[in-house]
Amino acid sequence: MIKAVFFDIDGTLVSFNTHEIPESTLFALNELRKKGIKIFIATGRSWGQMKKLHNFPIFDGYITLNGSCCVTGEGEIIHQVCIPVEDLESLATFHSTHPFPIEFVYENHEIMTEVNDLVAQAWANVNVPIPPITAFDKCPKENVYQLGIFLSREEESELKITERFMPHCTSLRWSPDFFDILPKESSKSAGIDKIITHYGIKLNETMAFGDGGNDIDMIGHAAIGVAMGNARDEVKEAADHVTTSVDDNGIYNALKALNILS
Repeated sequence: MIKAVFFDIDGTLVSFNTHEIPESTLFALNELRKKGIKIFIATGRSWGQMKKLHNFPIFDGYITLNGSCCVTGEGEIIHQVCIPVEDLESLATFHSTHPFPIEFVYENHEIMTEVNDLVAQAWANVNVPIPPITAFDKCPKENVYQLGIFLSREEESELKITERFMPHCTSLRWSPDFFDILPKESSKSAGIDKIITHYGIKLNETMAFGDGGNDIDMIGHAAIGVAMGNARDEVKEAADHVTTSVDDNGIYNALKALNILS
């Protein structure tokens, strides 16, 4: 019996076209609640970015920053881990001679080191204003939960930023234009474990929805993993079920097809 459902935001709950949660999804979330099933967020977004979303309901808990910070619905932080300062200092040395845009992500705000076309497009895609601009050497190095590195796949492969300069971190890409760097202890699947332990839910009572590369681990980890119809092929391959797109009632259709909702 499913007792908890975890949802990615962008491309899963929220449409890239309308930047809102479809009415069918809002209906499905309400129906899950009526059945006593808890609903949780599992996102690469920060807490501050979520608060800016339109028509966003309250959930029972939040896995934010790809698992770097887990928060209950009441606002209690039950898990948090940050990027070690020494890793950031190592990256700073390289960045001083090989600059590229970086997003520093803190608990409630973000900072960009510079803006180019890739940065502008990425923020436009999620309908969120570009954060304030601050030079890398002026960005606080303490309490950094995640970095957004604006390099192409080819540049990432060539420079090997994570492997060379950030040994205590790992990387995830869900956009062709940037990838996230986060502490090795962080992932959406690890966040699921923290949340269900807190709420006394078993892993075989969980379900997860996603569409991006950073959703693959949680889709494979949950008892039932669902990929959206608009998901990348590797996400669909990891899923137990592939539904329709976010703009075609994907979440509602999957919950009906899997008999979670009648």
